[in-house]
Formats: sequence, structure tokens, C-alpha cells
Amino acid sequence: MNPPIHSPISRRHFLRTAAMPLAAMALPGSAGRAIAAAEAPWRLRLAFSSVMRSGLPIKAVCERAAELGFEGIDIWGPFDNCRHLGDAAGCLGPAGLKRLLAMHRLELASFTTYTNKAEMVGFPAHADFIGRCGGGVVVRESEYIKAEPENLAAAMRAFFEKLKPQIEKAAASKVRLAIENHGGALLNSPDSFKAFVDLNPEPQHVGVAVAPYHLQNIKAAVDEVIRVSGSQLLFFYAWQSARGMDQLPGHGPADFVPWIKALADIRYRGFVNPFMHGHVEPEALMAGITKACAYLRECERRVIASGN
Repeated sequence: MNPPIHSPISRRHFLRTAAMPLAAMALPGSAGRAIAAAEAPWRLRLAFSSVMRSGLPIKAVCERAAELGFEGIDIWGPFDNCRHLGDAAGCLGPAGLKRLLAMHRLELASFTTYTNKAEMVGFPAHADFIGRCGGGVVVRESEYIKAEPENLAAAMRAFFEKLKPQIEKAAASKVRLAIENHGGALLNSPDSFKAFVDLNPEPQHVGVAVAPYHLQNIKAAVDEVIRVSGSQLLFFYAWQSARGMDQLPGHGPADFVPWIKALADIRYRGFVNPFMHGHVEPEALMAGITKACAYLRECERRVIASGN
């Protein structure tokens, strides 16, 4: 067991820190809240993506996520053999899901609802249930088209135009759509992220989800994309381009410290999801995720120690 870490704290620092909550309370209305928020240290929040245990019912997935120490859960809709969103809607309902999460002290981090080509379902099919659960972040894909640099802005405007009905449904359901980057998709390169952020007509209802795995495949700088995304970043996969368990943080070769620092620099308030695709024996996967979470916490400590 490592010994506790003690850092010297000056009397001035102690008095200043101790006085901060009182100062915030003394200020009226939003001014006090704004100062308190500005002084609050950045903190990494981890969520578990249910698709990594797609063979279990949603109740068991939430139990496993809580056992691993996660704060949040990302519930996946139809993808491969994962049916957790339908499981939650059909077996639990909004009230039942809220009770389940409360029992395990989990926050509802997000729902992932890629369009299933065979079943033609995506966010709209689940919007009512998600809204009755309180809304939140919903991850989905962009559009699988190739746009040349000179046509990128026009293609992005056209994408937002097509997305309008879902943006309206998102607003009605208290949802923020997080559009994920993929290889061969419209949202793919750093330039496409910049175009998205610059042209986004409804940033209060739609933003981006960053998947480093796909960015690494095109040799793009993940930290650069995080900073370009800024306040429009709604979801972040802690996921590297590798095979098998090496996709997880702390397993493969990627150094996550610059990525975590970029998240801290933009004051990212969403969840970070250690992630991989593939089929691994449950015990090995749980051990691998435990190691991944410990590694991400170490990255967080290093970022904070460096002065953020």
C-alpha cells in the first residue's frame, strides 16, 4: 500500500481556501455561483459503456459498473448484440431505471444510439423514453460521406440541415446530441471538427463526441481536436487505436496525459469512458478496466500536479 501523500500548505493558502466558500455565499445570486465555479478544481469523471458487457442485462451491468467504482453509466441502444436501451425501456421504464441508478449510486452519463441499418432505429425511436428519464447526452454518428476540403463547409451545413428534425426532438427531450467521429465519415479530421464547431447552428442542443481511436488511425492530434471542440465537447472515449485489450488506457502505447490535460484545459464537464470493442472473457475485461481506471486517475494526478 502506498503511503499517504502530504503536501505542504502555507497559512495564506489555507486561509484563502477556507474563505472561498464564505466569499461565494456572501455574494448575491449568480455572482457567488460564478466565483465558486471558477475556483472549483477540474475533476475527471469516469463512466462505463454498457456495450462492453453486452451479454448481461442492464441491471447486472449497472451492478458491475458500481463495483468497479464508476460514477456514471453510458447505456447503449441497438448495436451488434447489445440491447440495453431497449432492456431499460421495456423492463424498467423511466422510474425503474432511476431507481436502479440510485441504488448503485450511478449517474446517467449518456445514451448511445447509433442508427441500426437493419432495424432503422436511432435516437428518434428512443427520444420519448430518454426525455422521461430526464434527457442528457445522446451519442450518435455523423454521416458516412467523403467531403473534399473545398466542399467541407457545404457538406457540414447540409448535415446540420438534415439533422434539424433530430435537433428539434433533442430540444423537446432535454437532450444534447453528441456527434462522434468515425473513419470514412463527415466528422473525421481536425478540419471537420473545426467546421462543425464554427457552423453548428444549435450548440445548446448538439455537440461532438471524440473517439481518439479513429483520430489516431489518421494520425491526427487528439489533444488538438479536444481544444478545437472546446465547450461543444459532450463525450470523450478514453480509447486508443490498438488490438484487443490494448485499446484500453494504460494497456496500449498511447500516452493519455496530453489528452487529459487538454480536457482539463477546456474545463470539460462531461464523462470520460475507458473503452474498447471486442469480445474478452468477463474476468479479464474487468481486470483490464480496473487497470485502465487506475491509469486514468494517475494521468489526472500528473495533470493536476503540473498546475493543470
